Amino acid sequence: MLNAELIFSYFPNLNQEQKNQFIQSSFLYKEWNEKINVISRKDIDALYLHHILHSLGIAKVMPFADHTSVLDVGTGGGFPGIPLAILFPNCQFHLVDSIGKKITVVKEIASALNLKNVTAQQIRAEQLENKYDFVVSRAVTDLSEFCLWIRKKITTNNFNTLHNGLLYLKGGDLSNELKPFGKNTQVYHLNQYFKEDFFETKKVVYLPSGKIK
Repeated sequence: MLNAELIFSYFPNLNQEQKNQFIQSSFLYKEWNEKINVISRKDIDALYLHHILHSLGIAKVMPFADHTSVLDVGTGGGFPGIPLAILFPNCQFHLVDSIGKKITVVKEIASALNLKNVTAQQIRAEQLENKYDFVVSRAVTDLSEFCLWIRKKITTNNFNTLHNGLLYLKGGDLSNELKPFGKNTQVYHLNQYFKEDFFETKKVVYLPSGKIK
């Protein structure tokens, strides 16, 4: 099941507009990927599994409350930000990347999907002046280095079930990478939520804002 039904099976409460947006996403990404390569050629046919559902793993860990502001750092082609923006239309998502052509794709796809809760910008995270409730990202770099980029970007106004902080999609053995943070991190294994083999080693790392250093 490598079509939108995969998403619907794990998120059964989607309204028709959200379903249509997830369906349309596939056509848009295939069209744009022909012009600007933001997803590897071998991966585009597994868009729903490897990119959209993977991004939505964050939603299984943190179902954002309305009016939550989320910063997606190193968004690439819009992951995890665009799938999360579809799922949480009453939250605001700011997607940033240092590579302009990727942000071009993100803007075009967000516009085509009528995602009024998405803004996209070519900028490095360190240059941002605003603060957000949560930062999300997908394996951009080592966690310690990433935290240096975002340590002053998170608000202290907590109103979600988890305190404001970082939700970081990563795979593989993270034991060495997480050592500097001691017991400050929580690791959620995505194979607890999704049955596909792809998620066997995939995780969401949560780090509350007060522990980001």
